[in-house]
Amino acid sequence: MTSVNNAIRRPAHVTGDLDVVRVLLERRAARSVPGARRDPHQIALVVGGGGMRGAYVAGMLRALEREGLRDAFDEAYASSSGAASAAAFLTGSADSGAACFPEDLASRRFIDTRRLVAPGPVVSLDYFIDKVLGVRKPLRWEALVDSPAPLRVVATDVDDLTAWELYPQTVPDWKLAIRASATIPLSAGRAVPFAGHRWVDGSVAEPLATARALAGGATHVLVMLCRGEGELDPRPIAALPWWNRLADRLVPGLGTLAQGTRRYTAELAIIDNHITGGAPRGEHLLAIAAPRG
Repeated sequence: MTSVNNAIRRPAHVTGDLDVVRVLLERRAARSVPGARRDPHQIALVVGGGGMRGAYVAGMLRALEREGLRDAFDEAYASSSGAASAAAFLTGSADSGAACFPEDLASRRFIDTRRLVAPGPVVSLDYFIDKVLGVRKPLRWEALVDSPAPLRVVATDVDDLTAWELYPQTVPDWKLAIRASATIPLSAGRAVPFAGHRWVDGSVAEPLATARALAGGATHVLVMLCRGEGELDPRPIAALPWWNRLADRLVPGLGTLAQGTRRYTAELAIIDNHITGGAPRGEHLLAIAAPRG
């Protein structure tokens, strides 16, 4: 641990325990792959979403892939745009997953406010799922079905605004799950039906699945946030303001999503508690935020 800390300069936007880096590098050196581990660790990757801010984490995932660290993870948890980026990473196409943001999504084919008064949602998930991930930068959907390091997609149940993991079993299921987790209330169309429930953006109820990964037995967790360290507000929210509660009643999830930086309070507290010695089972957390521009 000491050698890793001395060898790596910790930027301001990197917070937590560099033991996560140590075990990742050890696995890379040992050419360890999921399903054939010899160490006692369970390493989870937690990827945040956030619409076009997802370009930050997509770039981080591309860096991990280029460093040969994809096979070092045992599982990944992700929601919203982060779910698509995590899917690209786990299937070996993080480069194209990152490139789709400037090359395909920064366009009116994907986001067009003129559609507020014209047919179609402002954010076109049809274009994203069918054209970008299907044709322009094809995602290897079939590889997700049998991935040795499973992707656990988190979405929000529209009826009670609670977060759940989805369990897709087929390629069509995976396309629905990614769509469900990225469906922004109001702007991206109606809630997506899947497994008998209706779902919207996973980050409405759970911006980061850090606690979920720890509850699943992870010993080391690498957390990727799409917001910069200057954008994160650690102050707790006692309750949503009345206008956010009203928005949630009118369009489930909209008011909660509008809280922006304040929605990360619980996740930041988890990370901070582990840094200050609050890890009951000795877990290790490392969080990377987007650097201040």
